Amino acid sequence: MSNDSSVARLARALREHAATLAPGDQLPSSRAIVARYGVSPVTVGRALARLAAEGTVVTEPGRGTFVAPRHTPAADVGWQTVALGDARVNTAHLARILEVPAPGTLVLSSGYLADDLQPTRFLATAAARAARRPGVWGRVPPAGLPELRAAFAATIGVDAGDVTVVSGGQSGLSTAFRALAPPGAPVLLEAPTYLGAVAAAQAADLRPVPVPSDTEGLRPDLLAEAFARTGAALLYAQPTFANPTGAVLAPARRQEVLDVVRAAGAFLIEDDWARHLALDRTVPPPLLRDDRDGHVVYLTSLTKPVAPSLRIGALVARGPAAGRLAAIRRVEDLFIARPLQEIAVELFGSPAWQRHLTTLRAALRERRDALVAGLRRDLPGVELTQVPSGGLHVWVRLPAGVDEVDLVARARKRDVVVEPGHPYFVTEPPGPHLRLTYAAATPAELTEATSRLAQELVRLPGT
Repeated sequence: MSNDSSVARLARALREHAATLAPGDQLPSSRAIVARYGVSPVTVGRALARLAAEGTVVTEPGRGTFVAPRHTPAADVGWQTVALGDARVNTAHLARILEVPAPGTLVLSSGYLADDLQPTRFLATAAARAARRPGVWGRVPPAGLPELRAAFAATIGVDAGDVTVVSGGQSGLSTAFRALAPPGAPVLLEAPTYLGAVAAAQAADLRPVPVPSDTEGLRPDLLAEAFARTGAALLYAQPTFANPTGAVLAPARRQEVLDVVRAAGAFLIEDDWARHLALDRTVPPPLLRDDRDGHVVYLTSLTKPVAPSLRIGALVARGPAAGRLAAIRRVEDLFIARPLQEIAVELFGSPAWQRHLTTLRAALRERRDALVAGLRRDLPGVELTQVPSGGLHVWVRLPAGVDEVDLVARARKRDVVVEPGHPYFVTEPPGPHLRLTYAAATPAELTEATSRLAQELVRLPGT
């Protein structure tokens, strides 16, 4: 009884028996099957091999044969496509930046400090002290701890009553977009700009409209034209060390931008994420300081100069806008976790804060210089738009005809992670670019990264 029909009959009998068992249960031994079904060992072997091939059983040499895990059919979620309608926001590029890199990767894409640049010892001590404080796991005022609001206010130069604590810059940005413009309204953004701002605007159902900028920041003449053409009542800008270009709004343009915003009866969201990251110059005061009538809504955060998971920031606004911001923030998360706020209070009140900033700026300056030197040495055909005097990013323009997406993919195969430039533009980019960061790699790693990048660039068409 070793022909194909015998094998098929035995396989059917064993399949039915396996169906009565649970996944992982053991089938009878080959000797027991021979005795029970009156078949030869060869027939048993062939029947079990057939069941293993179809996924009914799993054979483990030396242990026996077991019922395989049962696979349930994939759920049919196609109905959701109809129910959800059009997708308002694409966060694929943002998600890629947030990926945790594999060990050994040369990371020139992360906008967060490397582990060795974070004040982890101080944060651990502050967290331990905060955890022992009475009431630390209780509620806090919705606008934030009074001590933290006062600390932010002192840093910015505003009244503490105008400060609302938020869960990091991205959360504050999302709150501001939702509070300051109705769904479907246009919002003006610098071109290029922070891609997280584009995603947040889209998530708020706003319509992003680009306004060109250059090495001196936002262009006031084109800003006035954009307000006139679109009827927008909201502008998002980074006047200091903009992401991705590193540009600082020129002194001559500061009042012009404010005048244009005022004439349009609009709000300006001033994203001041890099205020503590000046490397070669004295950081200019916030535009907020020159705004008398509540047109500027100011956003800052501790995440970039401290650590990725210190998700603490502040929104500053006056008038009815402040109430709108507070209301949206309250609906989203009621209040910000008190332990994190307590840690931030400790940070602001400690001499370690200024020591950390001094050490951090020196380290970032060294890393920026290593990246710039590597670009000039290894990639002379790449245009360095400017050497940033602060922030975390270097913006470069590639030779015409280079496929930036292809270059990024090739670099990843050589364990170098860089960001293509096109996601930083709301509309078609004027040419191929890369955003390179120097916060998450050592000077030696940055030097090695530019060398590997150069080797891939020369292999591409157009170079």
